[in-house]
Amino acid sequence: MALVYVGLGSNLSDPQKQIELAVACLAEIKNTTLIGVSSLYFSRPMGPQDQPDYINAVASLKTELSSLELLNALQAIENNAGRVRKDNRWGARILDLDMLLFDNETINHERLTVPHYGLELREFVLLPLAELSPKLTLPNGKHVLALSQAIATNGLKIHSKLR
Repeated sequence: MALVYVGLGSNLSDPQKQIELAVACLAEIKNTTLIGVSSLYFSRPMGPQDQPDYINAVASLKTELSSLELLNALQAIENNAGRVRKDNRWGARILDLDMLLFDNETINHERLTVPHYGLELREFVLLPLAELSPKLTLPNGKHVLALSQAIATNGLKIHSKLR
């Protein structure tokens, strides 16, 4: 089974509820077990600031699915939540599920890049990831805890634990 980390984000339609529902859906993916979920974090939007703040978290899963099968499941969860994919890359969204890591693999596929291309640059990914798995080492040998301690927090703060 592969150990997978998924970033979750929402800033529309009751973001906390969207994250809670997404976590429940992650637990229902076939041949997959939800292992853990970080605290929920408030973060400022990347890109246009004329949108609501986000709530972010990171979940860990064990799966027998391939990376593309899991990606399909994640995108189905986003679609069922009402996600509309637009050309606006940094726009507001009901739900965003990003596969951050898939075991210790490096994947460069037209539909999927793992490790996630922004993982080391985003406080709203690194801090919840370090909370969830402080001893985690990325495929490039960098330690998540060290990266999380070195990154600017940009106002990121813990919102709450999941209910």
